[in-house]
Amino acid sequence: MPSFSPARPAASEYYSFYQPYITAAPDGDLLTALRDQRDSTTAVLAGISDTQAGFRYAEGKWSIREVVGHVSDVERVFSCRALRIARGDTIDLPGFDENVWVPMAGFEARSMADVATEFRAVREATLALFGSFSAEAWLRIGSASGHPASARALGWIVAGHELHHHRVLAERYFPHLKP
Repeated sequence: MPSFSPARPAASEYYSFYQPYITAAPDGDLLTALRDQRDSTTAVLAGISDTQAGFRYAEGKWSIREVVGHVSDVERVFSCRALRIARGDTIDLPGFDENVWVPMAGFEARSMADVATEFRAVREATLALFGSFSAEAWLRIGSASGHPASARALGWIVAGHELHHHRVLAERYFPHLKP
Protein backbone atom coordinates (compact mmCIF):
# COMPACT_ATOMS: atom_id res chain seq x y z
CA MET A 1 0.00 0.00 0.00
CA PRO A 2 1.38 3.48 -0.82
CA SER A 3 2.75 5.42 2.12
CA PHE A 4 0.80 8.61 1.38
CA SER A 5 -2.22 9.42 3.50
CA PRO A 6 -3.91 12.80 3.10
CA ALA A 7 -3.97 15.53 5.70
CA ARG A 8 -7.31 16.74 7.01
CA PRO A 9 -8.97 18.86 4.30
CA ALA A 10 -9.46 22.61 4.27
CA ALA A 11 -13.02 23.87 4.80
CA SER A 12 -13.13 25.00 1.16
CA GLU A 13 -12.92 21.34 0.04
CA TYR A 14 -16.34 20.20 1.27
CA TYR A 15 -19.88 21.30 2.05
CA SER A 16 -20.17 22.67 5.60
CA PHE A 17 -22.83 20.04 6.42
CA TYR A 18 -19.96 17.50 6.65
CA GLN A 19 -17.85 19.51 9.10
CA PRO A 20 -18.98 17.44 12.12
CA TYR A 21 -17.84 14.22 10.43
CA ILE A 22 -14.46 15.64 9.48
CA THR A 23 -14.01 17.03 12.98
CA ALA A 24 -15.02 13.69 14.54
CA ALA A 25 -12.51 11.68 12.52
CA PRO A 26 -9.48 10.71 14.59
CA ASP A 27 -6.27 12.71 14.24
CA GLY A 28 -3.32 11.15 12.49
CA ASP A 29 -3.11 8.92 9.46
CA LEU A 30 -6.45 8.51 7.64
CA LEU A 31 -5.74 5.03 6.28
CA THR A 32 -4.63 3.79 9.70
CA ALA A 33 -7.81 5.22 11.23
CA LEU A 34 -9.93 3.45 8.61
CA ARG A 35 -8.14 0.14 9.28
CA ASP A 36 -8.54 0.58 13.05
CA GLN A 37 -12.26 1.30 12.61
CA ARG A 38 -12.65 -1.80 10.45
CA ASP A 39 -11.19 -3.94 13.21
CA SER A 40 -12.90 -2.32 16.19
CA THR A 41 -16.33 -2.10 14.57
CA THR A 42 -16.16 -5.66 13.28
CA ALA A 43 -15.28 -6.86 16.80
CA VAL A 44 -18.23 -4.96 18.33
CA LEU A 45 -20.66 -6.24 15.69
CA ALA A 46 -19.56 -9.85 16.26
CA GLY A 47 -21.04 -9.66 19.77
CA ILE A 48 -24.53 -8.63 18.64
CA SER A 49 -27.12 -11.38 18.25
CA ASP A 50 -29.78 -11.36 15.54
CA THR A 51 -32.39 -10.57 18.18
CA GLN A 52 -30.35 -7.66 19.55
CA ALA A 53 -29.68 -6.40 16.00
CA GLY A 54 -33.40 -5.69 15.60
CA PHE A 55 -33.45 -3.29 18.57
CA ARG A 56 -34.68 0.27 17.98
CA TYR A 57 -34.24 2.77 20.80
CA ALA A 58 -37.40 4.67 19.80
CA GLU A 59 -40.37 4.38 17.48
CA GLY A 60 -39.41 5.18 13.90
CA LYS A 61 -35.65 4.85 14.51
CA TRP A 62 -33.48 2.43 12.58
CA SER A 63 -32.53 -0.91 14.06
CA ILE A 64 -28.90 -1.72 14.80
CA ARG A 65 -28.84 -3.83 11.63
CA GLU A 66 -30.17 -0.88 9.62
CA VAL A 67 -27.63 1.53 11.10
CA VAL A 68 -24.78 -0.78 10.09
CA GLY A 69 -26.27 -1.23 6.63
CA HIS A 70 -26.60 2.54 6.28
CA VAL A 71 -22.92 3.01 7.18
CA SER A 72 -21.96 0.56 4.42
CA ASP A 73 -24.25 2.25 1.88
CA VAL A 74 -22.87 5.71 2.66
CA GLU A 75 -19.30 4.48 2.51
CA ARG A 76 -19.94 3.04 -0.95
CA VAL A 77 -21.40 6.33 -2.19
CA PHE A 78 -18.62 8.47 -0.75
CA SER A 79 -15.90 6.11 -1.97
CA CYS A 80 -17.42 6.20 -5.46
CA ARG A 81 -17.48 10.00 -5.32
CA ALA A 82 -13.83 10.01 -4.19
CA LEU A 83 -12.91 7.66 -7.07
CA ARG A 84 -14.64 9.80 -9.67
CA ILE A 85 -13.09 13.02 -8.36
CA ALA A 86 -9.63 11.46 -7.97
CA ARG A 87 -9.85 10.37 -11.61
CA GLY A 88 -10.69 13.91 -12.72
CA ASP A 89 -14.46 13.62 -13.21
CA THR A 90 -15.95 17.12 -13.32
CA ILE A 91 -19.64 16.15 -13.45
CA ASP A 92 -21.68 17.26 -10.43
CA LEU A 93 -22.30 14.00 -8.59
CA PRO A 94 -25.86 13.43 -7.37
CA GLY A 95 -27.02 13.17 -3.80
CA PHE A 96 -29.13 10.40 -2.25
CA ASP A 97 -31.74 10.06 0.47
CA GLU A 98 -30.73 7.59 3.17
CA ASN A 99 -34.25 7.67 4.58
CA VAL A 100 -35.49 6.17 1.30
CA TRP A 101 -32.58 3.77 0.91
CA VAL A 102 -32.64 2.08 4.33
CA PRO A 103 -36.20 0.69 4.14
CA MET A 104 -35.61 -0.39 0.53
CA ALA A 105 -32.41 -2.27 1.41
CA GLY A 106 -34.10 -5.06 3.34
CA PHE A 107 -31.49 -5.15 6.10
CA GLU A 108 -34.03 -6.58 8.57
CA ALA A 109 -34.36 -9.73 6.45
CA ARG A 110 -30.64 -10.46 6.85
CA SER A 111 -28.60 -11.84 9.72
CA MET A 112 -26.42 -9.53 11.79
CA ALA A 113 -23.41 -11.61 10.77
CA ASP A 114 -24.21 -11.02 7.09
CA VAL A 115 -24.60 -7.25 7.55
CA ALA A 116 -21.35 -7.15 9.57
CA THR A 117 -19.52 -9.15 6.89
CA GLU A 118 -20.73 -6.67 4.30
CA PHE A 119 -19.46 -3.75 6.40
CA ARG A 120 -16.01 -5.35 6.55
CA ALA A 121 -15.99 -6.08 2.80
CA VAL A 122 -17.00 -2.50 1.98
CA ARG A 123 -14.26 -1.15 4.26
CA GLU A 124 -11.68 -3.47 2.64
CA ALA A 125 -12.67 -2.13 -0.78
CA THR A 126 -12.46 1.44 0.52
CA LEU A 127 -8.99 0.82 1.92
CA ALA A 128 -7.80 -0.71 -1.36
CA LEU A 129 -9.18 2.24 -3.32
CA PHE A 130 -7.90 4.96 -1.01
CA GLY A 131 -4.55 3.22 -0.72
CA SER A 132 -4.16 3.50 -4.49
CA PHE A 133 -4.60 7.28 -4.64
CA SER A 134 -1.56 9.45 -5.32
CA ALA A 135 -0.99 12.72 -3.46
CA GLU A 136 -2.28 14.57 -6.51
CA ALA A 137 -5.43 12.43 -6.75
CA TRP A 138 -6.33 13.12 -3.11
CA LEU A 139 -6.18 16.87 -3.76
CA ARG A 140 -8.43 16.92 -6.83
CA ILE A 141 -11.68 18.78 -6.32
CA GLY A 142 -14.96 18.02 -7.98
CA SER A 143 -18.59 18.65 -7.15
CA ALA A 144 -21.20 16.64 -5.27
CA SER A 145 -24.78 17.82 -4.81
CA GLY A 146 -23.77 21.25 -6.06
CA HIS A 147 -20.93 21.71 -3.56
CA PRO A 148 -17.16 21.39 -3.87
CA ALA A 149 -15.71 18.07 -2.74
CA SER A 150 -12.10 16.91 -2.75
CA ALA A 151 -11.20 13.25 -2.76
CA ARG A 152 -9.43 13.72 0.57
CA ALA A 153 -12.45 15.40 2.16
CA LEU A 154 -14.56 12.42 1.13
CA GLY A 155 -12.05 10.06 2.75
CA TRP A 156 -12.19 11.97 6.02
CA ILE A 157 -16.00 12.08 5.84
CA VAL A 158 -16.08 8.27 5.53
CA ALA A 159 -14.04 7.95 8.73
CA GLY A 160 -16.08 10.55 10.63
CA HIS A 161 -19.42 9.18 9.47
CA GLU A 162 -18.57 5.68 10.70
CA LEU A 163 -17.37 7.07 14.04
CA HIS A 164 -20.55 9.15 14.38
CA HIS A 165 -22.74 6.07 14.00
CA HIS A 166 -20.49 3.96 16.20
CA ARG A 167 -21.03 6.56 18.95
CA VAL A 168 -24.80 6.64 18.34
CA LEU A 169 -24.90 2.86 18.73
CA ALA A 170 -22.84 3.02 21.92
CA GLU A 171 -24.95 5.80 23.47
CA ARG A 172 -28.51 5.03 22.31
CA TYR A 173 -28.63 1.34 21.50
CA PHE A 174 -26.10 -0.74 23.40
CA PRO A 175 -27.12 0.33 26.94
CA HIS A 176 -30.56 -1.22 26.27
CA LEU A 177 -29.37 -4.58 24.98
CA LYS A 178 -29.90 -7.63 27.13
CA PRO A 179 -27.16 -10.26 27.09
